[in-house]
Amino acid sequence: MCTAAACMAKDLYFGRTLDYDCAYGEEIVVAPRGYALDFGGPAPLKSRYAMIGMAHVEAQTPGGQDWPLYYEAANEKGLCIAGLNFPVSAMYAAPRPGRENIASWQLIPWLLGQCESLAQVRGLLAGINLTDAPFGPALPPARLHWLMADKTGSLVLEPTAQGLKVHQNPVGVLTNEPPFEQQLLMLGSYRQLTAGPPQNRFAPGLKLPEYSRGMGAMGLPGDLSSPSRFARAAFVKLNSVWGETEQERVGQFFHVLGAVEQPRGCCRLADGAQELTLYTCCCNADKGVYYYTTYGNRQITAVDMHRADLDAAVLARYKPVTGEHILRQN
Repeated sequence: MCTAAACMAKDLYFGRTLDYDCAYGEEIVVAPRGYALDFGGPAPLKSRYAMIGMAHVEAQTPGGQDWPLYYEAANEKGLCIAGLNFPVSAMYAAPRPGRENIASWQLIPWLLGQCESLAQVRGLLAGINLTDAPFGPALPPARLHWLMADKTGSLVLEPTAQGLKVHQNPVGVLTNEPPFEQQLLMLGSYRQLTAGPPQNRFAPGLKLPEYSRGMGAMGLPGDLSSPSRFARAAFVKLNSVWGETEQERVGQFFHVLGAVEQPRGCCRLADGAQELTLYTCCCNADKGVYYYTTYGNRQITAVDMHRADLDAAVLARYKPVTGEHILRQN
């Protein structure tokens, strides 16, 4: 399970936690403009725009082209997309003649390679058929929904039994189940919360002590379920104070997602596996810099897409730093 957020703080900052019980050899991957991706059409599509994000790279055929299966990515125009687990409600369609048939695992590079804004994304989504085609026998389609953002705002795309739904997202946060509209409705349960001192509304004239700081947020859920993480991430994000420097804003974004991270052992699955936050990322979409931490390395590491050759014909791949780096002062 995961949490994603988009924050406007001078620049657009976009990122997510990846919460799961195992890793798949993911890497930070830059797909340059010259990298041809075969979407099953008459000819491979060369991206108009380069992109950077975390991906599992898989060969399309033995000895064939490497495919970046992006978990999330941002392109050089500042458009960002993240796919999050949507295991109960997601429903893809069978391929249909006369439509632009795009598999779920193709969606992120297909949109980021062609679009520079959410307005263009909406135009392309109106003509696609999002299919259940697997990448291969060992890689069935993941059941996902997507958070998309640019400097104008954010959208949620959900494939459901009723078809593709596109929602305006006023809070810029997404988790997993239930569907986005229900999660947004459930925020109404917390409308009394405040980052400031709470008002005494319990009973007129009854003197009640404010015995601790932070009591305005009493009732904010602290568990690891998707609806609780949605409410907590939205509260923290929408009440955050952003600094003046890049370092301050990046640090603040990691604190926002730190409010929903999962420590090892606190989310145990029926088979005995333990879900944890494998990595957290924050991309400055304006500058094309991808920042990340991993479960074993709390130090923020950065990969700048503009330091790669964006006109190359091969992927630029960077293995995440996973070992803890501790600064010793004496």
